[in-house]
Amino acid sequence: MTRPSSAPYRLEDMAEDAVAVLDALGWESAHLVGTSLGGMIAQIIAIRHPSRARTLTSIMSTPGARIGTIPKMATLKAIMKISSMPVTSPDQAAQEAVAMKKLIGSPRCPFDEQEVSDIGRRSYERNPGTPEGDARQRAAVIVSGDRRRALAKVRIPTLVLHGEDDPVIRLKAGQATAAAIPGAQLVTYPGMGHDLPRALWPSILDQIRSLALTR
Repeated sequence: MTRPSSAPYRLEDMAEDAVAVLDALGWESAHLVGTSLGGMIAQIIAIRHPSRARTLTSIMSTPGARIGTIPKMATLKAIMKISSMPVTSPDQAAQEAVAMKKLIGSPRCPFDEQEVSDIGRRSYERNPGTPEGDARQRAAVIVSGDRRRALAKVRIPTLVLHGEDDPVIRLKAGQATAAAIPGAQLVTYPGMGHDLPRALWPSILDQIRSLALTR
């Protein structure tokens, strides 16, 4: 699917792109797992294409653009300061990735700074991105509205995972997601921020695996 770079891009479009991937693979359905923005997209797939979703796992995400998405002022200023620094090289991207991890990551879970640097560097080398692209992504979230009424009609096994110390999409967003979907299971992690700390991988994977085994 090709769109002009200036064209509006909605979360619904991203969801349709994901369904197109299922079509290309020849998969009738899949277990949906999405984090942050990906969690919003997974929710939309479950709403719009229920037959394509076996289960839904929404991680550190929200059912609406205005639910739990406004960080504390100090955190917001720090994010804006980091994001405002021009990134024009892999090394700068590595430095930004580490700075952001320290700011919004899990305060109780140590991380490998070299690993995060490497991910930031390789991500830049694969696709450096543009400020305009980042702005369009944020705009897509803002205009996505409130999905709670639509999520109330979702009838697939659902798991909601959320960090209790997430400074970007706060815990109440995960609670609202779970409350909106009938029968959804909510699991929260003390000390988890807006990331997937390696220390919690075994638990997170076990939770997703247990959900998948129901279907």
